[in-house]
Amino acid sequence: MTDPAAPRLATLAGLIADETRAACLLALLDGRAWTAGELARHARVAASTISEHLGKLVAGGLLTEERQGRHRYVRLADARAAQLIEDLTSYVTRDAAAVRPPRTLREAGASGAMARARTCYDHLAGHLGITITEAMTERGLLRQDAGFALTDEGLGWFGELSIGLERTGRRPLARGCLDWTERRPHLAGVAGAALCRHALDAGWCVRIGSERAVRVTPAGSRALQTHLGLATSDR
Repeated sequence: MTDPAAPRLATLAGLIADETRAACLLALLDGRAWTAGELARHARVAASTISEHLGKLVAGGLLTEERQGRHRYVRLADARAAQLIEDLTSYVTRDAAAVRPPRTLREAGASGAMARARTCYDHLAGHLGITITEAMTERGLLRQDAGFALTDEGLGWFGELSIGLERTGRRPLARGCLDWTERRPHLAGVAGAALCRHALDAGWCVRIGSERAVRVTPAGSRALQTHLGLATSDR
C-alpha cells in the first residue's frame, strides 16, 4: 500500500523543483517580506511570471501573503518552511566542488559577505553565527552534547541582556541549524531568533545590500567582546 504521505511529499517537491521558485524561496530566507516586483527583479523574470509562481507557493503553504494597499507582500510561511529550505540548501551544497564559483568580482564580494555573516531566516548564520554559537557553548551558556539546549546560565545570560525568549507554540527554545557555508551547526530556534533580533535592533549588526548578508558594527564588536569574549572583524 502506498504511504499516504507520498502524494503530499511529491506535491511539495514539485513546488520547489523550479529554479525561479527556488530563487524566491532562497531570497526570502532573509526573514523579510518582499513584493512581487522585488522578487521578479531578483529572479530576473517578468512580473506576470513571478505572480504565477508566488501563487503556487502560497497555495502550497510555503509562503504567506500580506497586502497593504495596492502592494502585495510575501514571506516564508513560518520557521518550519525556512528550516526546510535551509536544510535542502545545506544538502545540495555539501560538496564544495559542486558549487559554481563566482563569475564576477561583484559576485565574489557578495559570496564572501554571505559567508562571513548573514541571516538564516530569523537567526544569525555564517562565520559570525558559528563563532557566537561556539562561544556560548564554551562559556557554558549552551549545550550541544545531546542536541541544542540552553543551560540555566544561558537563560540567565539572555535575561541579563534583556532579551526576551517568547516560548509559545511548538518551536524549540534552542535548535541546531546546519550552516551551509561552515558545515557546522549554528544556533536557531526561539533563542537564535531572539538573539538575531536583538543584534539588529541594538545596532550590533546591520544589513548590507539586498541579500541576507549583515555586517558587525563597531558597537557590535564591543558588545560581542564584552558579553562573549569575541574579537570580530569585518574584513
